[in-house]
Amino acid sequence: MSKIAMIFAGQGSQAVGMGKDFYDNSEVAREMFAKAGERIGVDFKELIFEENEKLGQTAYTQPAILLVQMIAYKLFTDACPDVKPTMFLGHSLGEFSALCASGAIDYVDAVELVHKRGSFMQEACTGVNAGMMVLVGLDDESVEKVCADALNAGKKVWPANYNQDGQLVVAGIKDDLASLEQTFKDAGAKRAILLDMSVASHCELLASAQEPLAELMESMVKDSFIAPIVSNVTTEKYDTKVQAVSLLKDQLVKPVKYKQSILAVAPELDIAIEFGNGITLKGLNRRIAKELKTLNISDMASLEKVKEEICS
Repeated sequence: MSKIAMIFAGQGSQAVGMGKDFYDNSEVAREMFAKAGERIGVDFKELIFEENEKLGQTAYTQPAILLVQMIAYKLFTDACPDVKPTMFLGHSLGEFSALCASGAIDYVDAVELVHKRGSFMQEACTGVNAGMMVLVGLDDESVEKVCADALNAGKKVWPANYNQDGQLVVAGIKDDLASLEQTFKDAGAKRAILLDMSVASHCELLASAQEPLAELMESMVKDSFIAPIVSNVTTEKYDTKVQAVSLLKDQLVKPVKYKQSILAVAPELDIAIEFGNGITLKGLNRRIAKELKTLNISDMASLEKVKEEICS
């Protein structure tokens, strides 16, 4: 039997209309939309299918992405009940979808959890002009040195997302990031692009969100993992509630080591399947570990394609 990783992208993978094909063609999807909406008082059809400002606000972006991912995962597992995952892996927010897919938290609880996680993150960054910047063409060590030198000089900037060789996202105070644009370019970056964000993920600016998140997870997460999850923080696998709470609390203030995680687990795998909108991780995997075949399920057509390949 194939060794399969079930993988989930994070913020930035959202788009208006995501999941609509599932909603239009699946009663299960419509029920999941309704139950998730009841839990947090949100009309997910309006939030996801219509142009609006809320989908770009992290407290709403996070539950919207997770919901569509869990619908894709549910439809796949219903169609292919004999396929057993070897492990789960997510990028940032996606690690919460991985936690949900592992069986350690109910999807409705997970929707509430990441909705509140997003609110905690927004509150932590209120009034501090937080931001993020993507760097292209610069090696990890050079980025880390610029950030370390800047921290020593009193600036607040940190490596946040290790996506692939030559693509790393940094987070911190927006003015400090902007002041380092030329420094990063002088170090060899081809591009240094300040992102349109008001939250600085995976850095010390989110320290105040850690305890509220951990408390909420304590009340929702169960010791019930059908397969281990690969931690963004350590790149190692975990499969207990205690580890989940600790590592996802740490994930708020520590960088996402996605590239390192894929490199660590690719030799153990035959296939990865990305669930939810787009092919963000499929694209990254192609550049990180070419030998790891990655499929994706984002609508009914791609679900059928994966079913034919995996479940037959």
